[in-house]
Amino acid sequence: MKTHTFRLEPEEDLRQSLEQFLAQRKIDAAAMVTCVGSLSQVALRLAGAAGPTFREGDFEIVSLVGTLSRHGVHLHLAVADARGAMFGGHLVEGCSVRTTAEIVLLELPGTTFRRVLDASTGYRELRVDYKNSGA
Repeated sequence: MKTHTFRLEPEEDLRQSLEQFLAQRKIDAAAMVTCVGSLSQVALRLAGAAGPTFREGDFEIVSLVGTLSRHGVHLHLAVADARGAMFGGHLVEGCSVRTTAEIVLLELPGTTFRRVLDASTGYRELRVDYKNSGA
């Protein structure tokens, strides 16, 4: 396994920046180890919602978890507002870094995460392929 540690700067889009990082390094499978920082705009798809919800303000990143690949990502974000009220959902484009986003990813060599349409859910769901492992 290999770790990747980097920082996003103010006004960078959290999801777009992660996707660019994965594409540039041709990362086929990774897990989010940690992400700490803050956002000035949050964009989430909430459970059961057809489209994204946007909020502006000062938000602390409380948690970012998920599976990542240059073939697609699935990330859930939890944030806290200035009063400490938390909310979260599926990370979509539109989350703007306020001061920093410090990220640690764990790359999984020999594994490929792909997103394949699942007729039963209507979403692109995870398919895991292992190279030379017989799994």
